[in-house]
Amino acid sequence: MSPFLLLALLGITVPGVQALTCYWATLMSVKNASELPLQWTASQKHCEEGWSCQEVLMLMENGPYVYMVLIKGCTQAADHEDLITQHRAGPGLSITSYTRVCREDLCNHLFTSLPLWAPHPPTALGSVRCPVCLSAQSCRSAAELTCPAESTHCYSGHLLLRAGEPDRDLRNRSTHLRVQGCMSQAGCNLLNGTQEIGPISLQETCDSEAMLICHRGNMLQTSQDLAQKPVTWSTNTEQLCNRGEVCQETLLLIDVGLRSLLVGSKGCSKARTQDSQAISTHSGPPGVLVASFARFCTSDRCNSAASSSVLLNSLPRPAAPAPGDLQCPTCLSVFGSCTQNSDTVTCPKGTSHCYQGHISLRGGGLSSPVDIQGCMAQPSSSLLNGTQNIGVFSVIEDRDEAIVPDGAAPAPYLAWVAGLGLSLALWCGAPSLLTPFPHDS
Repeated sequence: MSPFLLLALLGITVPGVQALTCYWATLMSVKNASELPLQWTASQKHCEEGWSCQEVLMLMENGPYVYMVLIKGCTQAADHEDLITQHRAGPGLSITSYTRVCREDLCNHLFTSLPLWAPHPPTALGSVRCPVCLSAQSCRSAAELTCPAESTHCYSGHLLLRAGEPDRDLRNRSTHLRVQGCMSQAGCNLLNGTQEIGPISLQETCDSEAMLICHRGNMLQTSQDLAQKPVTWSTNTEQLCNRGEVCQETLLLIDVGLRSLLVGSKGCSKARTQDSQAISTHSGPPGVLVASFARFCTSDRCNSAASSSVLLNSLPRPAAPAPGDLQCPTCLSVFGSCTQNSDTVTCPKGTSHCYQGHISLRGGGLSSPVDIQGCMAQPSSSLLNGTQNIGVFSVIEDRDEAIVPDGAAPAPYLAWVAGLGLSLALWCGAPSLLTPFPHDS
């Protein structure tokens, strides 16, 4: 975080520091070399106080093709003057970038690719011939061309480029770029060690079995009605997988009636089974509900579920149960603990015990303890029944013995039919649909 933004968040005014107006634009596209040099226009954006203007231009040249990345907007990065860097020199494949961060209104005013592009003089051709391709789709029909004389090897690899910045109007964008062309050296080192160019991150692989790209992101939401109303489950970020990995998406629902929790993960994962999908009810009504959805798949961006309906729609919806005689403290706390001040509810008919314990989740980019109190039907004190893996999550349950209240219970703070009954109306009697997929995160 920049010192100017930190001071602004603390309410400290710095003389001379003002919110800037910057040009704003993004572009990630393959062009024909004959189209260059290019010119462009941009819109304008008002930045947050203390932020600077930035512009980044990257050109990757490969024979008749040029891959161009352009980013203009606001940034918290440190100011610096114009900087041109040659990350990979030709002939053959070459990568050059221009970056600038400045602190004046509309100072990111580069509107042409000329600083990085000039017509190349004719070069002598050698004896090496290579397929030449720059594509976000496929290189199966790549044309084979004669390389410049200095080129001695053919390159074939994949690049994942992610363009993102904590600018609220610039969402993370990513491209899975397939690259084939002429190089003056062997090996998988097109980037010469470059991993970042301004807000652009780059990841390279030449492993023919590591070509899978997956949606990537996490979700953690709490509410009163996540067991009834689907919520959006999507991400703007993508990830290039390593050798042997597949795409995964895992969704876990915990509902105690007064409160419910959804935890989700999308990304790459090492899986024991290549393609599988499982919807499981680990603990069901009457009482605390724990249900999950897990998918492992082997095609680009196949972990594409857009909402939690992939889980909710697969669980049955029987009628609400009648209230019983048992009353239990009810609580669901993430990154915290349930206290003696938990709300007390009247449990549905068929429950006989009060649950008290917590579940630790780890994996898929998440690590979260969840404290749980609620009603239970089974004498066992376990919600997970020994399950240790739910999709990409490793789960550990630490619980107290199931509690059977003695004597008269206190008057409930919330009637079951007004709170927990809404969930049980959906889940009561739901059997386990599929066995959860065992997986090591």
